[in-house]
Amino acid sequence: METRPLPHIGFPRVTLHAPRWRRPSRARLLVWGSALLVAAAVMLPPLYLLLRAVGAGSQAWSALLRARTLIIIGNTALLAITVTAASAVLALTLAWLTTRSDLPGRRLWSVLTALPLVIPSYVGGYLMVASLGPRGMLQGWLEPLLGIERLPEIYGFPGAALVLTLLSYPYALLTLRAAFQRLDPAQEEAARSLGRSRRTVFLRITLPQLRPALAAGSLLVALYTLRDFGAVSIMRFNTFTRVLYIQYRSSFDRSGAAALALVLVILTLAILAIEMRLRGRGRIHSNQASAQRPPALVPLGRWRWPALAFCSLIVLLSLVIPAGVLLYWLVRGLLSGEVLMPLLQVAANSILAGTLAAVLIIAAAIPVAILVTRRPSPLAHGIERLTYVGFALPGIVVALSLVFFGSRYAPSLYQTLPLLLLAYLVLFLPEAVGAVKSALLQIHPNLEEAARSLGRDPLQAFRLVLLPQIRPGLAAGAALVFLTTMKELPATLLLAPLGFRTLATSVWSAVEEAFFAQAAAPALLIILTSSLPLAYLVLRERETAA
Repeated sequence: METRPLPHIGFPRVTLHAPRWRRPSRARLLVWGSALLVAAAVMLPPLYLLLRAVGAGSQAWSALLRARTLIIIGNTALLAITVTAASAVLALTLAWLTTRSDLPGRRLWSVLTALPLVIPSYVGGYLMVASLGPRGMLQGWLEPLLGIERLPEIYGFPGAALVLTLLSYPYALLTLRAAFQRLDPAQEEAARSLGRSRRTVFLRITLPQLRPALAAGSLLVALYTLRDFGAVSIMRFNTFTRVLYIQYRSSFDRSGAAALALVLVILTLAILAIEMRLRGRGRIHSNQASAQRPPALVPLGRWRWPALAFCSLIVLLSLVIPAGVLLYWLVRGLLSGEVLMPLLQVAANSILAGTLAAVLIIAAAIPVAILVTRRPSPLAHGIERLTYVGFALPGIVVALSLVFFGSRYAPSLYQTLPLLLLAYLVLFLPEAVGAVKSALLQIHPNLEEAARSLGRDPLQAFRLVLLPQIRPGLAAGAALVFLTTMKELPATLLLAPLGFRTLATSVWSAVEEAFFAQAAAPALLIILTSSLPLAYLVLRERETAA
């Protein structure tokens, strides 16, 4: 019997390959490389402080544990908490009134309520004392009418909290206004159609969507309060920054002051941790088709006049009184024969520095915000947190660290405009990061994925899809950077090129020599010049909402 071999049954050949390493895309390398470069720049001041603190003796470190130091830290924390809470309430109320209600003159109030951000704290504090102090201008007007010889004291914690609240709440206001412009009205309208009251809709629908923007703005206010020196000095309230500044100016050995500055960094990290917990991990995305449709304005009804009175009071205290005192000094000086300094070139220098800083810092904030919102990871969140460290440090600390860096390692950059712009980047980067991140959090990633499915690469998807949607956030961040750069003083004094005078340095030179009429003109010019980007921002928001 013949035997035949069984037919061969073929099985598909399986070839095992080791996992192939995927080369990172050009877009990912660009984003990560840019973010790491920004983090390296921001780390220069903390590294300088660390080097100085290592050289501090045991006596400098033991001074940190003294009761007086602990009291000063407590004063600083109390002031930061009070100013942040008050600013959040003011900003949220004003942002809602100027974007969601039928408040008369909403566009005008949008500009006026943001303008106090341009007033330097040392100028605002002195103007507040000169106008509302025990023997100020208000007392001088009331004495012939009512016989009031002395008003209550404004110095100390109440005065410092009042001045810093009136000058720093616009940080949160501009961020919240941009967030209100991006909210999806469909969710609120659906809740209203189910019978929910406006108050319930705001607390359960609107406010949770505003949480990222509110947290980002409040964080900027808290860090601004930590680093302020001018207002607390005028109000005679001992805070951590004031002690640090005095020690830097009064001692040739800055090692002890560096140890104190490191404690300020620790306070900053604590505030960042609190902000992370308050913000939460939730993401707020919107349906872009419905978000482009402006929501219906809420009629104020019988609350219209109280709302107008509230806005008027805030603008009166934070803008009209300071500007009025400056104008009074200017007219008084001109009538007495004061010769004003030429301000055309000084104003041009300030505008140039502010514009370049706004462009540079917005460009640096975009990759950081993209990483933390689209590629979240411990490293991405760490880079974001690092950007906030420089904002809490006093300007003199950042300036001295860059003087050390420039003189030791980059002498060609010392006392040049690029080094000054680097200082502005370290100081004001969080303002742009918070605004851009809040805008990105409200855009659903599906829009980018749809663009990728149509053959667009990541860079094209960002340029064609994301960039048009985050323009309100970019504009808000650029306005914040421009305004704060216009009034920055210590970094400009130490790092500006020779002969490069700005409006802020002109104000400081005049106030330091008690030439108040000379200080009035550049201070008023700061307010006038800085109002232009705010007006553009409001008009842009109006066009977007329409």
